[in-house]
Amino acid sequence: MKILVTGAAGFIGSALALRLLERGDTVCGIDNMNDYYDVRLKETRLQRTKDHRHFEFQKLDIIDREAMAELFQKQKFDAVMHLAAQAGVRYSITHPQSYIDSNLVGFGNILEGCRHSGVKHLVFASSSSVYGANTKLPFSEHDNVDHPVSLYAATKKANELMAHCYSHLYDLPCTGLRFFTVYGPWGRPDMALFKFTKGILEGEPIPVFNHGKMIRDFTYIDDIVEGIVRVIDRPASPNPGWSGKTPDPATSYVRYRIYNIGNNQPVELMRYIEVLEKSLGKKAKLQMLPMQEGDVPATSANVESLENDVGFRPRTSVEQGVARFVEWYKSYHRIS
Repeated sequence: MKILVTGAAGFIGSALALRLLERGDTVCGIDNMNDYYDVRLKETRLQRTKDHRHFEFQKLDIIDREAMAELFQKQKFDAVMHLAAQAGVRYSITHPQSYIDSNLVGFGNILEGCRHSGVKHLVFASSSSVYGANTKLPFSEHDNVDHPVSLYAATKKANELMAHCYSHLYDLPCTGLRFFTVYGPWGRPDMALFKFTKGILEGEPIPVFNHGKMIRDFTYIDDIVEGIVRVIDRPASPNPGWSGKTPDPATSYVRYRIYNIGNNQPVELMRYIEVLEKSLGKKAKLQMLPMQEGDVPATSANVESLENDVGFRPRTSVEQGVARFVEWYKSYHRIS
C-alpha cells in the first residue's frame, strides 16, 4: 500500500515507518520538526528511513491547510496513520493554544484530505488520557469517557468524535488507537523513562509524582507498532449489533472503531524505577512530589477487543523493555 505517516520523525512514527517499509509498503512521511524536544533526535530517527527507495519525507505542518490539501491531492494514499500532534499532558496546561492548533485544526485538515482523496482507511492516535476521571480498571473502550482532566485529553476525545462524524457523513473508515504510556528505544526525552535514566546516570534526583503512588500500563514500542500494522490492514466496519438505545462508544453503525493498545500488565511506578536501577546498575535519588495537575493515578488497558479483532495483544514485559531501552540509551549517548 501507499501509506501516509504523519509525525514520521516522532517516536512512534519513525518506528512504524521502518516496519511498513520492511514489509514492502511505500511510505510518505511528514513532520513539522518542531522544537518541543531536541530536534537532533528527530533528525537522527529520520536517518533510519530516509535512504529507503520507497520512503519520501516532506517537512510539513498539518495545520497548513493548503499544503495538506495539495499533499493529499497529489499523492493519493491508500491509508493514513495520523500520529502528528502536540504531545504531553503537562505542556497542555501552560500552552493550550498549541493543542488547539495541532490537535484540532490539524486533525480537521487530515480528515478533509482523506475525504477528498478517497483514502480507504484513516487510523489515528488517541490516548489513554481520554479516560480522565474514570476509576474503573482496567479501562475499556466500551465505557464513556466524558470527563477529561487535561486539554490534551480533551483534544484526543474530540478527534474521536470528529472522526465519527466523517465516517457517518462521508463513509470514511476511521479507527482510533488509545495508546498507553509508550516507551522504548528512540523514545521521547519528555517521558519518564528518558528523564529517569538521564537523572540516575548523572546522579541527579528524579521527580516522582504522587509520592510514587502511581500505576501505569507501560507499553513497549514494538508491541505498539505491531498493533498499528494489524489495524491498518483491517479497515473499520460497522457493528451490526449497535443500538442507539444502548450506544457502544467503541463501535458504531458506520465504519468506525476505537481500540486500546496497552500492555494489560499495569506496573507500579516504584517497581518501574527498581527495574531501571537494576538495568543501569545504579540507585536513583528520589524527589517525592505531589500529583501534578492533569495527571491521573492509575492506567490499565482492557485489550480484549484488539485481541479478538486483529489477533494480537502486547506482551513485552517491563523488564525486557527497560533493558532494551537502557542498551539503546547508552549506545546513542556513547556511554560505556
